[in-house]
Amino acid sequence: MGPGHPERPERLRAIERGLDQTRFAPLTRMSAPLAESEALQRVHPQSYLAALEQAAPREGYSALDCDTLMCPKTIEAVWRAAGGAISAVDEVMSGRADNAFVAARPPGHHAGAHNPMGFCFVNNVAVAARHAQAAHGAERVAIVDFDVHHGNGTQEIFWADETVLFCSTHQAPFYPGTGGRNETGAHGNVVNAPLLAGSTGDAFKEAMADRILPRLRDFAPDLILISAGFDAHERDPLGGLRLREVDFYDATKRLMDIADKRCGGRIVSMLEGGYDVDALSRCVNSHVLALLGVQEAGA
Repeated sequence: MGPGHPERPERLRAIERGLDQTRFAPLTRMSAPLAESEALQRVHPQSYLAALEQAAPREGYSALDCDTLMCPKTIEAVWRAAGGAISAVDEVMSGRADNAFVAARPPGHHAGAHNPMGFCFVNNVAVAARHAQAAHGAERVAIVDFDVHHGNGTQEIFWADETVLFCSTHQAPFYPGTGGRNETGAHGNVVNAPLLAGSTGDAFKEAMADRILPRLRDFAPDLILISAGFDAHERDPLGGLRLREVDFYDATKRLMDIADKRCGGRIVSMLEGGYDVDALSRCVNSHVLALLGVQEAGA
């Protein structure tokens, strides 16, 4: 995205360093393949994907909006982020993996079907949901987004789709200005739990327990997808919430409990935000430890 931009390569480097510890030895690690056009077109029209390719500069940077920029390698990164989401769904739905975490950038949950936005180009979690349905016969897919920013692109894409439940906790009022409690989808398939700036883990747990987890249980999905943004951490420079690592660990364990009871434990999580790289690394560690079923000290 360019020098000084918060969505920077150091994010993934910090995650890789954090996961390069003995306690993460049980992880099966895979490289993200390029997404196939057919999978992307289940969410984004070919005209939009072609426009993205045409917008990529041969050198330097090009801006699609005030904070979403491209360099010559952006398209490959975008295609691999979506490809990682697709591959993770294949591994989990086939039973080769219990669950999966996709550490890829750029993020995706602000991207609509026809537009980039907020550092996002392709909506990775939406592509994953459609792939689970088309390639693996999933009848109901649930998406839980705990990024500090509302996943407006994901909400837009699935607004009128009763086969997909979209649930989000996020700071409000805040960017991008969506995610009110009254936004419930055409079939009641959207659940928003906005949090005020300064909210701590207690408010986050309450929002999950009161609004999101009951709907998730009732929906009984065949697969749970997580838009795992860690910019709700108290140290993040782009957010105003006060969450800590243990809060992400606890939320992950609660989602795993529902997955165990409703969909054979099938969870695929994919990275969204998180811009303090040290906090991001620690939060991802906690998230992945929960997915591995490892008890973390203090949790």
